[in-house]
Amino acid sequence: MKTPSARTRKIATFAAAPLAVLIAGGMVWQGSQAAFTASTRNAGSSWSTGNVVLTDDDLGAAAFTVENIVPGQTSEKCIVVTSGSNVPGEVRAYTQNLISAKGLENRIYFDLEQGTGGSFNNCDGFEPTANTVPEMTIAALSAANRDFATGGASWHTAGTPGETQSYRGIWRFDTTGLSQDEVNALQGARVGIDLVWELQSDESPVIP
Repeated sequence: MKTPSARTRKIATFAAAPLAVLIAGGMVWQGSQAAFTASTRNAGSSWSTGNVVLTDDDLGAAAFTVENIVPGQTSEKCIVVTSGSNVPGEVRAYTQNLISAKGLENRIYFDLEQGTGGSFNNCDGFEPTANTVPEMTIAALSAANRDFATGGASWHTAGTPGETQSYRGIWRFDTTGLSQDEVNALQGARVGIDLVWELQSDESPVIP
């Protein structure tokens, strides 16, 4: 008798499988045809993640770009932060990327307030409601508020897109206690820092 080729053996194997299933199915039907059955179904369960979105009205411009400042000078700027998230969360403000020179970072004091009203670079109508980042030097601020965990000016969002929070930043150049030579040494110095607002969604208990 001629031995079947490998190709023939494969075809035979696959061809026999449906037959075996049909025979087995027939046996089950014969054994259960007299049973009563009932079932119910809850269809369509699914899980999707929420969106966490945070924007501001700066249009890509820095809030504080101040040139040729002199000792004793002060000013303020406002910014409005908008949450586009559909899940509850918390927003905190912090700083990054300190650029310092000649110790000027120890002479520029900064204070951040939360409130209502105002817009980018325009504090008309701003009404403070909280002062959660107290005044401190830029150097101290960069050390104290350096990430979300150490951030301040906490704002809890409800998870409704379009929620807004206004902030007012006030700075002043203070040379109190310095000699005239020390004040003169600050001429031509520049300090820079990034102000960051970060939103993190709230943690919730596990829901089965």
